[in-house]
Amino acid sequence: MDKEQEQKTESDINSSENEAVVNENENQNDVKSESEVKEITPEERIKELEDKLIRTFAEMENQRRRFEKEKEDAFEYGGFSFAKEALNLIDNFERSKQILENDESLKNSEALKKTLEHLEVINKDLISIFSKNNINPIDCLNKKLDPNFHQTMMEIEDDEKEPGTIVQEIQKGFTIKNRLLRPSLVGVSKKSENDEEKNQENKENLENK
Repeated sequence: MDKEQEQKTESDINSSENEAVVNENENQNDVKSESEVKEITPEERIKELEDKLIRTFAEMENQRRRFEKEKEDAFEYGGFSFAKEALNLIDNFERSKQILENDESLKNSEALKKTLEHLEVINKDLISIFSKNNINPIDCLNKKLDPNFHQTMMEIEDDEKEPGTIVQEIQKGFTIKNRLLRPSLVGVSKKSENDEEKNQENKENLENK
């Protein structure tokens, strides 16, 4: 046998030995894995299944609560858009009333008086219908401005009121149950400019002392 053949044979032997070692290691790992699996006791397996059941039931309960909440919101606020649009009726009655009251040709006439009375009756009926459906006007005059329910449209000088007090209601706001349907458009009080200048002067005088 020549030298080249001897080297080839030796290489084949080494390769076979390496494969045998790898296979032996793999077999040992398989035996170890099987041993680890077998180490789980029946009690531990039952505990694992119980945990999975608890998590499954908890997830099902959360889904049920979400469904109930969505169903409740749909029932309570399903008419939200319709209610908001219906407020235009009240706005139109109020505008009609103002137009009639400002008409010089109708002032102090019996016709105007009767017309305004009819409009007031209809307006009260509308408010009553809204109230029965949990749609209520926001009481805002002489209250402190609340950004959650009021929207400031102007500031009005008024030294008798604390700054930020609502002194004029431009458009009535409404709530539906505990949710804002439409904010009140309001005018709020502020100190007159003369008072502000005096306060600033007094502040500067105190700082200079």
